[in-house]
Amino acid sequence: MTSPADPPAGGGPSGQKRLKLLAVTACPTGIAHTYMAAEKLQQAADGLGIDMKVETQGSIGAENVLTDNDVRDADGVIIAADKDVDLARFAGKRVLSVGVSEGISNPERLIEQVQGAPVHGGSGGGGGDAAQSSTGGGGRERSVAYKALMNGVSYMIPFVVVGGLLIAISLSLGGHTDPKGGLVIPDDSFWMHVNEIGVIGFKLMVPILSGYIAYAIGDRPALVPGMIGGWIANTGELYDSKAGAGFIGAIVTGFLAGYLVLWIKKVKVPKFARPIMPIIVIPIIATSALGLFFIYVIGKPISWVFEHLTDWLSGMTGTSAILLGAILGLMIAFDMGGPVNKTAFLFGAGLIATGNQTVMGMCAAAIPVMPLGQGLATLIRKRLYSEQERETGLAALFMGMFGISEGAIPFAAARPAQVIPANMLGGAVAGAVAGLASVEDAVPHGGPIVAVLGAIGGVPMFFVAVAIGTVVTALTTVTLVDISERRRRGEPLVGGAGGPGAGEPVLAGVGAGAAVAGGGVGSGAGSTSKSPAAPAPSAPAPTPSALAPQAPADAAAPGGEVLSGYLTEQTVKVQLAADEKEAAIREMAGLLARTGKVGDVEELVRTALRREAQGTTGLGEEIAIPHAKTDAVTAPVVGFARSAEGIEWGSMDGTKAKLIFMISVPEAAAGDEHLRILALLSRKLMDVGFRERLVAAPDEAAILEVLREVQ
Repeated sequence: MTSPADPPAGGGPSGQKRLKLLAVTACPTGIAHTYMAAEKLQQAADGLGIDMKVETQGSIGAENVLTDNDVRDADGVIIAADKDVDLARFAGKRVLSVGVSEGISNPERLIEQVQGAPVHGGSGGGGGDAAQSSTGGGGRERSVAYKALMNGVSYMIPFVVVGGLLIAISLSLGGHTDPKGGLVIPDDSFWMHVNEIGVIGFKLMVPILSGYIAYAIGDRPALVPGMIGGWIANTGELYDSKAGAGFIGAIVTGFLAGYLVLWIKKVKVPKFARPIMPIIVIPIIATSALGLFFIYVIGKPISWVFEHLTDWLSGMTGTSAILLGAILGLMIAFDMGGPVNKTAFLFGAGLIATGNQTVMGMCAAAIPVMPLGQGLATLIRKRLYSEQERETGLAALFMGMFGISEGAIPFAAARPAQVIPANMLGGAVAGAVAGLASVEDAVPHGGPIVAVLGAIGGVPMFFVAVAIGTVVTALTTVTLVDISERRRRGEPLVGGAGGPGAGEPVLAGVGAGAAVAGGGVGSGAGSTSKSPAAPAPSAPAPTPSALAPQAPADAAAPGGEVLSGYLTEQTVKVQLAADEKEAAIREMAGLLARTGKVGDVEELVRTALRREAQGTTGLGEEIAIPHAKTDAVTAPVVGFARSAEGIEWGSMDGTKAKLIFMISVPEAAAGDEHLRILALLSRKLMDVGFRERLVAAPDEAAILEVLREVQ
């Protein structure tokens, strides 16, 4: 007999097959909400007698991935995501797209709604509907553009790094200076082949940037027009220019291709033509239209600018060397390989043959400033940058030493409004100092490598110019990024904790995006944490004395480790004294300090508060999981405490946090074990019985025994 819980399956008799649904969950950070939504949907489906498989797209990668067979047999698909999810694989299936919070709050309703959802036509698209429903229309366009840009940058970075490092290595080990050819590598040598491989990487990076910007907007049909458009933008010969439009042109073609494809998708076509639209018709039309538009419409102005800039510079050779150096430095730094950069470079290189080597000396000093400055910025304010960006910064430093200005392109593409002005200011300073000191360069190349190989006249002042320009670029970058992030969050531009760069990216680091791309900056909340809050006398606020271990560091509970040994009885507290978020985080930090693994309690508190400023870690269901990735701790450590009355944490469901976990790992924490633990913890906390046992446990040992269920 059919149970009342059995869902209708086509209105047939009770013997009909069970409904089969699929789901994909994803949140921007890819941590807790991704797994909470997955667990809630799975629980709801099990309760309704429905077969469901849920794919999670978290920071540790996609898990429980949906196969072609899963999709073929599915009766519907729920997308609970706040970031782009590829929908092309669900063509012909009913697809319901919502925000990840809906998956947590209303899983039963989603299961009901998906049975009447529209059939996806296979035209791609990401999580647009999801984000639209959860954020509204106001900020959506900015979000789509930013996410698309970060998508392109994340795919471009490996090409920049690999191409740049191979070129730098080949030049340093196989090259020599030549007055006519710059740094020259002998033809048919081993190092020439290494150099050519690197050049291929550089040639591909611009179309990759363009292609994946387009892909993030228009899905797979936009990938080909985006990439070909980027190649055209970077190939000046196609529109009678001596230099291509570079990465700036690639950004333009990427967005044009993406939105052009979206527009074409809206055209109504006969049913028989729909299957070939995304693989033949749309790519051909979009590629042809975009390519011809760039060649005949956009390319001509680029060529005109190139020619007139050269004429203008030719008329300035008699002016002040400082002014000329500053102008050349501005141009070199503006687009790092684009037409403006190439105009300045070729102008300087052309004068070498006439015996005037000072103009090339100005250019040579400015050329390495951008990658060196951006690399230095990731070191002096590393919390402004994700882990991937910091790695790219190290590669940029290396490329800068060899005069490869393209090493700064990933940073300029990700934050053009902040990075390009900073680059230009540093380049102008370097060029002006080199002009003032009459620095000379006998070869058409730049960077410290040229001085090492003996082509620079006035070596000491050359390095002074490079160093000053680099520092100016780095300091200006972190200042502008800090101001931009504070404005975005509505924080005061004066004061705050830690100054520029004091922010902390979410625990997951980079993703793609990006993410991401950029982390966070100092929170206003952090600025008040210099003096401890005043909790109840029974739980004094942690002080430096709290750093002393109060129990043996290896005091693990009997019966095996809990959360890989990160959580022990000494990091469990039955009852918090705090009654508001900041005091609770401070009290939890003192709890973690008992292990002796916290080197700076105040910095741990500030980092956790800055993470809260980026977005609440209140997960709903009376749960909060504040977390911090900071060198204030020497090893991963997890704490747990309860609050009888609950603490207002800004949770999406409005509940106060009564079960609070705090996770902290060092900046240099290896692997993704802490992310896996967070994912397991998030899933387990969706079990009502598990939460009830945590609440009922009478003491630390009993709480630890309950937490041992997290496997």
